[in-house]
Amino acid sequence: MSSTTQIELNPRLIGAVFGKLDENIRKIEGAFSVTIVNRGESVLVSGRDTEKAAQVLNKLAAFAQKREDISEQTVNYLIASLEDEDFKNIEKISDDQICLNIYGRPIKPKTVGQKAYVDLIRRNTLVFSVGPAGTGKTYLAMAMAITAFKNNDVSRIILTRPAIEAGEKLGFLPGDLQQKVDPYLRPLYDALHEIMGHDSFQKNQERGLIEVAPLAYMRGRTLDNSFIVLDEAQNTTSEQMKMFLTRIGFGSKAVITGDLTQVDLPEGKKSGLREAVAILANVEDIGISYLTKKDVVRHPLVQKIVDAYEKHGAKKARRTRGARQ
Repeated sequence: MSSTTQIELNPRLIGAVFGKLDENIRKIEGAFSVTIVNRGESVLVSGRDTEKAAQVLNKLAAFAQKREDISEQTVNYLIASLEDEDFKNIEKISDDQICLNIYGRPIKPKTVGQKAYVDLIRRNTLVFSVGPAGTGKTYLAMAMAITAFKNNDVSRIILTRPAIEAGEKLGFLPGDLQQKVDPYLRPLYDALHEIMGHDSFQKNQERGLIEVAPLAYMRGRTLDNSFIVLDEAQNTTSEQMKMFLTRIGFGSKAVITGDLTQVDLPEGKKSGLREAVAILANVEDIGISYLTKKDVVRHPLVQKIVDAYEKHGAKKARRTRGARQ
């Protein structure tokens, strides 16, 4: 049934809310089968789901009022989150500034899931973050680590990954062991350079205050007064995960991130991440964050790819169950 809703909108915010060439408005019109017309100090919404469209417009206006950047991801997220309990307070996410990157831009959570993840890191000694690619698992952990380091909450940062190949073999790469594993650690270097700058990273690395190393280098150590990030943890074995977890020393904080849909372990090997979140789910001072496709903050196409793979996986699982029956 068609209806019409009118909302008041400050003319100064029209440009930000409507977007370049009205791209935000076209997305909202398509999502809710409405037509949106600018009437100067008011906006007229006509069509099927006018109330829902108006709610999204009001949230965009709230973001614009706070001078937040409104991207395609912002609009998509608001539309997808409309039915969520936290929708009414969604614009408050942007109040949580973790730090500034080297370009002076603030690093903040961009979704309710990311905000909950950051809060878990603040409250707990150990946090697991499980979710698909593009949800900010590693980047936010790195931002929290660098902030803790700059605030002298910890004396060093340790970043590590298992050197597991996604269909490739380490032995065929040129160079010594460190040169062979460096490509696997590159995403960590990239995040460090963007958040703290190449010179600052280089200086602190030379002083031994920032360490980027493959997981195998952690064996036999006790890591006190450190912020430790274990990335790509879905590719740890049970033994590696237990080894890492028992490295955590006094005054330290650890964040373990991974995507359980992208396990590159040999067939028959159980993911240490999958096992750990099951075993440690109810242990005090351990938080577990489950991010979803709604928390994807990369190019909108990434969200569509994650969604397509999820649907394919669900279909495959149903076929497997059917064959067993």
